[in-house]
Amino acid sequence: MTASGESSEVARVYRAPWRIDVTVRQGVPRIVPRTELARVVVGALVAAEAPAPGAVGLILTDDAELTELNELAMGRREPTDVLSFPLFPPSAFPVHEGQHPSVRPAHAGPAFITPRGRRAELGEIAVSVERAIEQARAGRAGQTGDVRWSEVDELRLLVVHGTLHLCGWDHALPEEGSAMRALENSVLGRRWERALG
Repeated sequence: MTASGESSEVARVYRAPWRIDVTVRQGVPRIVPRTELARVVVGALVAAEAPAPGAVGLILTDDAELTELNELAMGRREPTDVLSFPLFPPSAFPVHEGQHPSVRPAHAGPAFITPRGRRAELGEIAVSVERAIEQARAGRAGQTGDVRWSEVDELRLLVVHGTLHLCGWDHALPEEGSAMRALENSVLGRRWERALG
């Protein structure tokens, strides 16, 4: 149940060695099958070299919930398209291109310690399907906000983007942002330029 008392549908999707817990809030349009979104999450986990076995929560919701979460997490009372809530610091994941050296601790121990046979819970991603649809319809989609493509493509991008944030990726620095966009392209198996024009 959500805070407002509405029900949600939860499905566990297993794509060995990962488990993706997909929650769809009541009234949220289902524009992409849960199994496809789980496949996209797994693609991003593999690309980011996340620990296996692992688990991720994916919540498909609306602007109202993302506005609430954005205020709580970021101090901004406005809707956003995706938020990630990682349970491990960026330093727990492999070093990647463009990552600022200050993210790496001087004496890093084992990053993921879980009981044998247990999955590492990596965190949760919340995506506003409402925002994904609006951005795609308005031609404000893609990594640069000026891409015209389908609602399906926009939702898939947001899921990949959120998953990479769980795995220690960021785009605050230009070098890391460029590397993150390239990795998103690779995971999605397409070039954004094909969606333009």
